[in-house]
Amino acid sequence: MPTRIGAVAIIPAKDEAQRIAQTVVALAGLDVVLSVIVIDDGSTDNTADVAGASGAYVMRHPQSTGKAGAMTTGVEYADQLGYDQSPVLFADADLAATASALVDLVRPVLADEADLTIATLPPQQSAGGGSGRVVRLGREGIEAATGWTAKQPLSGQRCLNRAALEAATPFAPGWGVEVGMSIDVLRAGLRVVEVPVDLQHRVTGTDLRAKLHRAAQYRDVRQALRRRADR
Repeated sequence: MPTRIGAVAIIPAKDEAQRIAQTVVALAGLDVVLSVIVIDDGSTDNTADVAGASGAYVMRHPQSTGKAGAMTTGVEYADQLGYDQSPVLFADADLAATASALVDLVRPVLADEADLTIATLPPQQSAGGGSGRVVRLGREGIEAATGWTAKQPLSGQRCLNRAALEAATPFAPGWGVEVGMSIDVLRAGLRVVEVPVDLQHRVTGTDLRAKLHRAAQYRDVRQALRRRADR
């Protein structure tokens, strides 16, 4: 069991060997982070080895299960390590050194000022190639389901206390996890707060791979919204 108050950080990662070390070290250096767990979701590079060498607990999926699957495994692993009563901080693997700014996301949860905090990011140093279609779908879907308007509905940087985590699980599959989480936690009557956090990450480009990624995001977000419309 943890001997101090804090959150356990969970990083779902796939092919992030170039940036995962900086992300792990930045999070591990925060006094509000108890431990860092990396779930390598079927990487073809040495993400798992780099993460482990950087001080993280690591579990590897032989094949990709998708973001929600990796997050679920991370929560299960945290529970096994004795953090079953601790808040959970989800962080993307590509934040590198800027991940240290996530201290601002954890503190409101530890102070019982919010049940779920969501990071809103500043303009990124490199422009993305998307048109914002997935963001609009997520924002409008959350608002229609709950009346709450999210500034950045797809933000993957989130801290949840155990009440919020219970409301949010099982997670919506794939890339629908964030939108589904927001709706489920809000519908449970819990407090959701967006927090500006100075983070930088790698944005998607305009090549075919990026376009396929955004198409998968749109599909999964739409599926999460449809399933919640039936409840």
